[in-house]
Amino acid sequence: MDELLKLLLLFGAGSIAGFINVMAGGGSTITLPILILLGLDPSFANGTNRMGILAQTFSAVVSFRQEKYHDFKLSIKLTAFTLPGAIAGAVLATRISDELFQKILAYVLIGVTISMFLRKTNQTKPEEHSSQKTSWLIYPIMVAIGFYGGFMQVGVGFAFMVSLFHLMRLDLVRVNMHKVFIIFIYTIPAFLVFLITGNVEWKFGLTLALGMAFGAWWAAKIAVKKGEEIIRIVLVAAILWMALKLLNFI
Repeated sequence: MDELLKLLLLFGAGSIAGFINVMAGGGSTITLPILILLGLDPSFANGTNRMGILAQTFSAVVSFRQEKYHDFKLSIKLTAFTLPGAIAGAVLATRISDELFQKILAYVLIGVTISMFLRKTNQTKPEEHSSQKTSWLIYPIMVAIGFYGGFMQVGVGFAFMVSLFHLMRLDLVRVNMHKVFIIFIYTIPAFLVFLITGNVEWKFGLTLALGMAFGAWWAAKIAVKKGEEIIRIVLVAAILWMALKLLNFI
């Protein structure tokens, strides 16, 4: 494939992934497989993808702030619990074999695909949450999600959304507002781990970053609750196909 075509593909995929990540989550199920298909080893794809995540989340934080949605004090508090796990997860990701990482990625992609078919039932309305207290479980869960995000990143947005919505009783706009801030901060040390260990491809990473920042900027301007079901349906076939390919079933 021509080099310019590869970069255009990455920018386009990054724009879509950045939009999806801010609206809901799962954008890395697009970018990681594409990076691997373009010739990067799984560990390089994992590290390079973090450049896009950094740009995407920073862009979204700025955009949310312009829309008057920010609570940095609470965001920083939550982020503090994710940092130890994120660093540990990133270190582990650089030390396992590409073959093992590829298999783990494939199973995670299958899990994310299955989760897209699941719908919440008897869900409490966001406005009814405000009168309830935050569960203490949010703090150990932040540590666990931080570890997973440092290691894999795929689907971590969904994990944050479920945790913040149900345990902190936040409406979905504020859930996404906190989510992008948390991921931005914990991705900094995680990215540095990949950078120091030489697992970043700069040309692909910068192109991906531009695309993801572009998509994230506009996603933060749009209502976060619309369009998610259509996005999930479109993603399912591609994610499942890629997971089966990584497992050498096709």
